[in-house]
Amino acid sequence: MQMEEIRAAAETAVRELLEQAHMRPGGIFVVGCSSSEILGNRIGKGSSPEAAAAVFEGIYPVLQENGFFLAAQCCEHLNRALILERAAAEQYGYESVNVCPWEHGGGSFATVTFERLADPVAVEHIRAHAGIDIGDTLIGMHLRDVAVPVRISVKQIGQASLVCARTRPKFIGGERARYQGGDLR
Repeated sequence: MQMEEIRAAAETAVRELLEQAHMRPGGIFVVGCSSSEILGNRIGKGSSPEAAAAVFEGIYPVLQENGFFLAAQCCEHLNRALILERAAAEQYGYESVNVCPWEHGGGSFATVTFERLADPVAVEHIRAHAGIDIGDTLIGMHLRDVAVPVRISVKQIGQASLVCARTRPKFIGGERARYQGGDLR
């Protein structure tokens, strides 16, 4: 698998999801990424900083040009903590925790993200507006309450399955409730 193919697939996936998610600038976009799965290994059994870097290089510039924050999910060894810019954590009121991911404790994608963000912090919990799960990393715990699957043309990155989601506000009330029209995301 060529790293350029991985980068291009990640870029296309994020662009397509952003087109369908209708997020407002300033929103948080969570990414769970198993570099092991991308290369055809079992999750956690073949971490690849090179594959993680290719994914980052495909995703991060697209999010930046559209005004969104990246949140990189760590692996289970760090309780799926997230790496994001300090500005995002402060804007959303997320308390930072003291941990630095590395390849075998946090995962390659979180490590690459930590190394490349301007002012990275780790947090334990977020409520992201949309995200992608590369290789069955289980990002659902980091999405807002009502997650909606989004189907895009990209089904895999490398050999890893790809699942995309956006979120929307809850509809509350009952038969007497009236709802706002338009896009509330």
